[in-house]
Amino acid sequence: MRMDTVVSNNWIHMNLGPSSTVPLLLGTFAVGFGLVSMVVKEWLFLSDTLVALLFGIMFGPAGLGVANPAEWIDIPSFTLEFARLIIAIQVMTAGITLPKKYLVEELKSLLMLLGPVMTWMWLTSAVVLMLVFRLGFVESLLIASCVAPTDPVLANSIVKGKFAESKVPQHVRNIISAESGANDGLGYPYLYLALYLLKFSKGEALTRWFVVVVVWEVLLSVVLGALVGWVARLLLQYARKNRWIDHDSFFSFAVSLTLLTLGIVSLIGSDDILACFIAGNTFTWDDWFREETIESHFQDVLDTLFNYTFFIYLGAIIPWSNLVGGVGLLTTTRLITSSALIILFRRLPATLAVARMTPALETFREAVFAGWFGPIGVGAVFYAMVAHKELEDSAFDGLQAKVCLLPIVYSLVVSSVIVHGITIPLYHIVSAVPNATVAVSRFLSRTPSQSSSNLRFPFGARATPLPVPRNSRVVAIRDGQAKSRLGLLSSSCPATSEGGLLEEGPGNSSRDSSSSNDGGISSGHRQPEDLPNYGSFSRPGS
Repeated sequence: MRMDTVVSNNWIHMNLGPSSTVPLLLGTFAVGFGLVSMVVKEWLFLSDTLVALLFGIMFGPAGLGVANPAEWIDIPSFTLEFARLIIAIQVMTAGITLPKKYLVEELKSLLMLLGPVMTWMWLTSAVVLMLVFRLGFVESLLIASCVAPTDPVLANSIVKGKFAESKVPQHVRNIISAESGANDGLGYPYLYLALYLLKFSKGEALTRWFVVVVVWEVLLSVVLGALVGWVARLLLQYARKNRWIDHDSFFSFAVSLTLLTLGIVSLIGSDDILACFIAGNTFTWDDWFREETIESHFQDVLDTLFNYTFFIYLGAIIPWSNLVGGVGLLTTTRLITSSALIILFRRLPATLAVARMTPALETFREAVFAGWFGPIGVGAVFYAMVAHKELEDSAFDGLQAKVCLLPIVYSLVVSSVIVHGITIPLYHIVSAVPNATVAVSRFLSRTPSQSSSNLRFPFGARATPLPVPRNSRVVAIRDGQAKSRLGLLSSSCPATSEGGLLEEGPGNSSRDSSSSNDGGISSGHRQPEDLPNYGSFSRPGS
């Protein structure tokens, strides 16, 4: 690690190194973004991870050059452990915030998403990479395994916030959180199957893969995670009952449990990420801890700070020289083409195909939403660093994947953060077009005398408010003034009615009727009774 550079004279000493630059940049972003976070996240509906990534790019080597982490640390090893910590905390949080016994009650839905859908994401991404970059199929499988899991950090921004609470049903948010938490730990089988096929003969590769990866890493991590979570819950309940634990330690217990699980499972070389998710879910199997800490925001604050830090760091370490104006296989056109194809076809078609067999996705629009929001983020960077470390073995010399791995993964991560980060603002813009069209049409349909009489007000006089039509609906009351949205419930224009992206009509979802009692992430939002019912899937055998 490079030491700080000290510039001094007889009076002043300036420290120009990581010990001053890192706190300065992180503090500047945290304070500056925090002051306008409501505007960015709740008014503009922009993802905070997108803003943090752009901030890192702006002050990194590709921008102003204020910070260059490559001069201070070993990027691959530090990024691997940093990403591991971020993912572990996020999957533990996902496990804790799920309703009680969720893994059992939604087992069929999880099996469909973690089985056929995740396998489709792996194979489809590999085919795209093979065709665009002309790589071998197994090498393509290796790189595709890094982007097969959905990201729990980016998924967290989808299932929380004003938009999610008002537009996305609770059961959809639950299944997205559960899937992103589970499949981040299930990336190892896909990654090591490709690595073993490149390194060993087929028979030896499959044998090693089953014994080492499937049994030792996956199955053992599930058992250990369940055991750690279960024992931790009993011990915490006993300590709380006997008043042995104070308030601060109680609310920070989940973070402590994350570190403990990471240490235990990593010690024996098993899948620590999957173990953290299982431990979090079994820890709140009876909803006791979740209900006790529902008013505490300590975990959310910690997650936010870690996520800001990682995406600022990611923006500063991305090798833009390999992404922009690259030569050989890594041309900018190929990177953009592969990113677009993978984002479009990696997840959505498979989710729609299995939607009728996935109880958690009750309507076509819910399936589209869950299929589209399968972001690529921290998990992909983590598995790329694991693969990069494995590829240092001399047995892999000469593989094109050693050169292509990191640039392709970085390109996909940046594309996913941008595309999924601006999807919700674009949705609001598109949704506003019909309303604006109706308003302009009404204004233009007035006679000149009507228009001019409404526009001329005497100086200092108070304008007489326009009468509210019968089909208007009061949507907000603030400071004693009612704000009306005109024409939203007009039967002649049902497409512009104020529902949500995913809200159901009356009787369409039995889950929402009990959302306040089932221990979900947050209560669902029911569509008004006079809005159209879009129907649900016809389930096989129903």
